[in-house]
Amino acid sequence: MSDLAGKGCEIIVPFDERQPLKDIERSIIKKYRKHLWSKFIKAIRDYNLVEEGDKIAVAISGGKDSLLMAKMFQELKRHGQVNFEVEFIAMDPGYHKDIKQLLIDNCEYLDIPIHLFDSRIFEIADEIAKDYPCYMCARMRRGALYSKAEELGCNKLALGHHYDDVIETTMLNLLCAGNFKTMLPKLNSTNFDGIQIIRPLYYIREEHIVRFIQNSGIWPLNCACMVAAKKTGNKRYEIKDLIKSLGENFKDVEKSIFKAAENVNIDSVLGWQQDGVKHSFLENYEK
Repeated sequence: MSDLAGKGCEIIVPFDERQPLKDIERSIIKKYRKHLWSKFIKAIRDYNLVEEGDKIAVAISGGKDSLLMAKMFQELKRHGQVNFEVEFIAMDPGYHKDIKQLLIDNCEYLDIPIHLFDSRIFEIADEIAKDYPCYMCARMRRGALYSKAEELGCNKLALGHHYDDVIETTMLNLLCAGNFKTMLPKLNSTNFDGIQIIRPLYYIREEHIVRFIQNSGIWPLNCACMVAAKKTGNKRYEIKDLIKSLGENFKDVEKSIFKAAENVNIDSVLGWQQDGVKHSFLENYEK
């Protein structure tokens, strides 16, 4: 593994091991149909993520999730029945030049035509949030992606969050923030009028994305952040390990965490928040 990589950021690229592009594309709707393509289509249909006349900015980080998402949008465009446009946007937040080149090479090989734009987000996040830059970095990256989507005339921004991201976020909020809040499959931007975030990988398990990428022979970026590589401890990794350990004693615990966000019983909670206003169970109790 190159010393250019951060924690878990392997960037060795054995190009001779990559599968032919046609085989990679075919595998999405054939070999991995059950766990990838069908789940992708189900999320789109269940949550109305792609609609007639949409212009969707697909955010490409260079990681496994976004590369798969980009290819599935291409397949949807090719085989789907909804008329929509798609733009692939990729941001360089301050990658090492070799990591940036890996992003470019992977997208070229996968025939993903990206709009690549630069920013100084890694550097800025480290300056203003030195101890814990990841949260600030994520917020700034989101804002930059929104701006690019708006510039390209898009009404939706597709992000590559998957099923495991959803349940990990739910558990992070429960255990670390003291609230019950999950990651929604779509939501309206609060700062960019007319742009909606969508998450079409919402039903897809991370393990199946990993299998697809390994079979393709593509070596994606992971975090590639030279700032985070110097930090120790990451709550999301700890939550991931916790959920895995819970699965040893509780059957289908991941499914239960996911379903919990669909089955909230307002009559049995102490309080909730809606449109920025806090409510108490006493409001109903006193009626």
